[in-house]
Amino acid sequence: MSTLPEATHPAGTPRREAPIAIDRRQDGALPIEQYSALGEGRSVALTGCDGSIDWWCAPNMDSPPLFDRLLDATNGGYFSIAPTEPCTVERRYRAESNVLETVFTTASGRASLTESLNSGNAGRLPWCELARRIEGLEGDVRFAVRMCPGTRAQSASPYCSSIGEHVVFHVQRLLGVMIHHPALQLQWTDEGASGECTVRAGERVTVALVVGEDEPLVAPSVEEVDGRIDLTDREWKAWARNVSYGGWDRATFVRSTLALKLLLYSPSGAIAAAATTSLPERIGGDKNFDYRYAWVRDAGYTIQAFLAAGLEAESKAAFTWLLRQLRRHGPKVVFTLDGEKVEPVQELPMHGYRSSQPVVKGNLAGDQHQHGIYGDIFETAFCFVAAGNILDGASAELLSRIADLCADHWRAKDSGIWELPELEHYTMSKISCWQALARAVELADQGQLPTTCRDRWQRERDRISEWIETNCWSDSLQAYEMYPGSGRLDAALALAVRFRFDGRDRLLATLRAIDRELGQSGFHYRYSGMAEEEGCFIACSYWMAEAYARLGFVADARDRVDALNGALGRCQGVLSEMVDPATGHYLGNTPQGLSHLAQVMAMATIADALGCP
Repeated sequence: MSTLPEATHPAGTPRREAPIAIDRRQDGALPIEQYSALGEGRSVALTGCDGSIDWWCAPNMDSPPLFDRLLDATNGGYFSIAPTEPCTVERRYRAESNVLETVFTTASGRASLTESLNSGNAGRLPWCELARRIEGLEGDVRFAVRMCPGTRAQSASPYCSSIGEHVVFHVQRLLGVMIHHPALQLQWTDEGASGECTVRAGERVTVALVVGEDEPLVAPSVEEVDGRIDLTDREWKAWARNVSYGGWDRATFVRSTLALKLLLYSPSGAIAAAATTSLPERIGGDKNFDYRYAWVRDAGYTIQAFLAAGLEAESKAAFTWLLRQLRRHGPKVVFTLDGEKVEPVQELPMHGYRSSQPVVKGNLAGDQHQHGIYGDIFETAFCFVAAGNILDGASAELLSRIADLCADHWRAKDSGIWELPELEHYTMSKISCWQALARAVELADQGQLPTTCRDRWQRERDRISEWIETNCWSDSLQAYEMYPGSGRLDAALALAVRFRFDGRDRLLATLRAIDRELGQSGFHYRYSGMAEEEGCFIACSYWMAEAYARLGFVADARDRVDALNGALGRCQGVLSEMVDPATGHYLGNTPQGLSHLAQVMAMATIADALGCP
């Protein structure tokens, strides 16, 4: 295996971090890996290591952004709390928590910034409460505070008004108040608020935004908001204690499940693919997509990952959401977080992250068909049942109908797991159809599905296997190729091992070929020809490690995961979609659910192979 870039620090160790060198902002944005994520199950904010929140869609993950300087340096909104003097930065999440702490050191002193999207005693608050606490540690540090709402791609003009004792800011139907300590004196204009304050050792100044849309707005006291920061930390720790993982490097495993929890949209149970849109897969490139939607694939993998981590409530919520959408709409590829049809792609008049255009909302996958959803649905149902659960009659009938669809449709071309515009007989898609019918037969044999069509499913399963062996193996590549006659490799074929596809020797040979042809500095490109178009896809490298572990190469698999975890430990455990293998810089949308799902499954698989509880 090729050597990975040197880690910034050992992954997963809850300790004081080494100082971060803040990169110069380019076109208004930091490198993607210098943003960390805050969330409460409804929205996600990205906060930079220089103290600026440059992305926050509120009140929901898929709402128009309140802060969007990440994508538009000129008109984008942000919420900055930063020292007025040059500083160094140390940053970490609190142990087993999504509450974030940043320590700024200046020539005059040290101070911390603690950030949280707050929750309450009974879980998520019925409003959005973004809290930021400044606390003096040594000497004194002067901070500049600036809150500037965005213009929603120049479709809105923010303004403020005085209502009672509060200044209220408005962006179309969204309204909010800024709750803060009296030591911070703010000056307001329609473009936002600004002010400065100094904290000395032992002093504390808390600032918060409380926002809502088309609803009465709660205006809590600053003491209540400040208290909820630590309450939120305790709630995250209580949740993390339920993560059942006895393997090595538990801190990294729990951190990854905490990131996944941020993407679980609690109002519906959907899992967002990522919290952002249009972060480029190559700087200056045009492969920029909106991932604030719920893919069937991601839902299925999330359920499996949460089951592996012993998180049954989250698994049940996500599975119920998935079955509900399948019942309403049939086996579609992707839905909105509320379970509706995804809108067509619309380009927005924004500058883009470091001039990478287009900036978009919507996703073309809403109108695609991918055979992979059949396998994802049935693997999810099988894992759910294997955890000791029971399918109800309506769900069993629904799954039986989907198995029949798979048995009828597997011969057709599709867009494949990578959602390509060219319809082909993708090998991975055929394997996914085999997987679906194999699991359907097993579920029927367990009494979980009706057995009426069980024998037909078995015959079609065997026909698919024969078709794959006849058409998809390449003697020249010594691997399963991307599709018959393509002469190309597809890293997603590593998943065939998890799916229990037949043929160990050919699967192992395919993994070796993927390492040779698609591997780069320990990471992997998605498929042949992508080195000039995008970075390496983080999930693929974890899929490869998991596959080797399942084939018996457990020590090698663990070495791979350790190297990946170390090299990707540059953002306090938050993973993006891709990485530049030459520099280690993140690319693509973030936090990326598929990257975390692959990390969790690889670590759980290896821990199980090592006999860890």
